[in-house]
Amino acid sequence: MTAATNVVWHDTKVTKESRCAHKAQKPCILWFTGFSGSGKSTIANAVEHRLAELKQHTYLLDGDNVRHGLNKDLGFTDEDRIENIRRIGEMSKLFVDAGLIVVTAFISPFKAERQLVRDLVDKGEFFEVFMSTPLETCEERDPKGLYKKAREGKIKNFTGIDSEYEPPENPEVTLDTSTMTVEECVDRVISHLKDNQIL
Repeated sequence: MTAATNVVWHDTKVTKESRCAHKAQKPCILWFTGFSGSGKSTIANAVEHRLAELKQHTYLLDGDNVRHGLNKDLGFTDEDRIENIRRIGEMSKLFVDAGLIVVTAFISPFKAERQLVRDLVDKGEFFEVFMSTPLETCEERDPKGLYKKAREGKIKNFTGIDSEYEPPENPEVTLDTSTMTVEECVDRVISHLKDNQIL
């Protein structure tokens, strides 16, 4: 694939600041990361629902959903995972520019790609939410039957089994759904947004 050349950024009259003012809110990315089955999608959904109740403008990006459309051409090799997160990061940046609170739920196993997304937006607009639920708990849950298939060799490059997961070193929020309820997890995320003047 050859990168485009002769491309010039076109400035627009409606700015990020004006979009945020119109929505009367501050934008950010809530980046949920963790093993499959750790509770990313469940908690992300619950957080978005709470934000909707608070009259905030949001958009939820979920790993499986994005792979049904934008990223349906990508597999699960390390290279494809990196490109998957790069595309999602660029899309999240656009949503932040639109003035939205972006809630994402992606395994996103590599530190470098999560840092890449953090670097795309302004300081204070990216919050890494680490789902620290132990791998053993996630495998016991196995909500999609993927761990069983991975153990049987039917799925290759499965995070936690034959593909590495690099846990965050300094996440803004850490949640463990093996010890915390959904409500407790949501409360902690919302408290963090309040503490950081997003809400």
